[in-house]
Amino acid sequence: MSLLPYERHALRFMLGHLAVGTAGALVFGGLLLYLDIGSIRTMLMASREWYIFGGLLFFGLIVTFGGVAMGIGVMSLGEDKN
Repeated sequence: MSLLPYERHALRFMLGHLAVGTAGALVFGGLLLYLDIGSIRTMLMASREWYIFGGLLFFGLIVTFGGVAMGIGVMSLGEDKN
């Protein structure tokens, strides 16, 4: 099944914004752990399943930041009629 040109353009547009949001989430999550804000890194490393909790932290950040970036992209498509 082949995509039509406008579908391909829309998909590329959304995936580009998702990639920007994902990069922002990874930077924010990395700084959050590096600076140990709220003792998150300390609690994360004290648990036996740190990789599960770390994965959930980054998954939540990627979903949030990616959704916000895609929303900003869609909202910026409108034209000012005045």
